[in-house]
Amino acid sequence: MKIEAVIFDWAGTTVDYGCFAPLEAFIAAFGQVGVVPTMEETRAPMGLPKKDHIVEMLKGKRLRGEFVKQNGHEPNPSDIEEIYGKFEPILFDLLDRHGELLPGVEDCAEFLRRAGIVIGSTTGYTAKMMEVLLPIAKEAGYSPDSMVCPDDVGKIGRPYPYMLWKNLQILEVKDVRKVIKVGDTASDIEEGKNAGCFTVGVLEGSSMLGLSLEEVKKISTAELNSKKEIAASQYRSAGADAVLNDISKLPGLIGTRSDIVV
Repeated sequence: MKIEAVIFDWAGTTVDYGCFAPLEAFIAAFGQVGVVPTMEETRAPMGLPKKDHIVEMLKGKRLRGEFVKQNGHEPNPSDIEEIYGKFEPILFDLLDRHGELLPGVEDCAEFLRRAGIVIGSTTGYTAKMMEVLLPIAKEAGYSPDSMVCPDDVGKIGRPYPYMLWKNLQILEVKDVRKVIKVGDTASDIEEGKNAGCFTVGVLEGSSMLGLSLEEVKKISTAELNSKKEIAASQYRSAGADAVLNDISKLPGLIGTRSDIVV
């Protein structure tokens, strides 16, 4: 099966090693309403549209209980809007500081182009947020052929397949079986599976692994491998067809003739 397109995620997959910009913004926004989420609580819904992410965080028993304790009522739609209203400006302040490409992205994109494979992208960010990230990535050497946000599909983002399918429409790819979706969260994998694609989870740099580049360099090999095993298991539980150590391994998976068994 000749692969015709690869659809990448953004933060944690191609830019922002460890997916820290949204993590920091969510934690800060919740802190402004008197609730301090853990990194695990904050990362669990990563990849969803940002308001949906807030809703999912507040479904957690501990965090919901803390919210009620601090605010005197169950979280409601106006609370979601309030938290999002605090989240968005914080994230905008962080985006340009977390726009660096992950190691291997530029070389991987070059391989895909040489192989005649088009590059698409989906994200949980809004179009306005991507207006900040796109030129930073382009200057660094990464510019996909298409980019689709939840805004472009009626704000119905992951795990629904519509952003991915919109990419295929833009790229004029007619066979979803000839498409690979690459991401760093469970919702990325679910998006790809719901769209009918071959799905790939990437470990290093991912939100699923949840480590900065400095942390990866400092911790022991045994501890790092243990964390990678856990992350890989989470990808597979979400339905991943393959798990790669890092994005530089994608060309090897595809092969020099763009052949892959799906």
